[in-house]
Amino acid sequence: MEILGTTLRVCVDDLEAAVSFYERLAGAAALRFERGGVQVAAVGCFLLMSGPEAELDVLRTVAATIAVKDVEETAAVLTELGARVVAGPVATPAGRNLIAVHPDGSVYEYADRRG
Repeated sequence: MEILGTTLRVCVDDLEAAVSFYERLAGAAALRFERGGVQVAAVGCFLLMSGPEAELDVLRTVAATIAVKDVEETAAVLTELGARVVAGPVATPAGRNLIAVHPDGSVYEYADRRG
């Protein structure tokens, strides 16, 4: 399993104001999409999310998104190490992802760019 990077998940009330700040901070333009009623903007290493509070409450349980080379391989390694895959792998607009609970209780999303 190869970890390629980490994206920090940030829930915000005002997505437009946040995008402006984070674009200037990261020196990169936001890539925007919507998922499950939540507006999302990816800016550099930040994933900004805004939407209904009930949806954000669920998203807040995930500490970070970890980019990996292959989600299927990652699922096997996580399971072997005692983590529990609770969702996925599933297709996303950018590839595939899964949600896993580590043995210490931490929750992470793992994502790849494969279709």
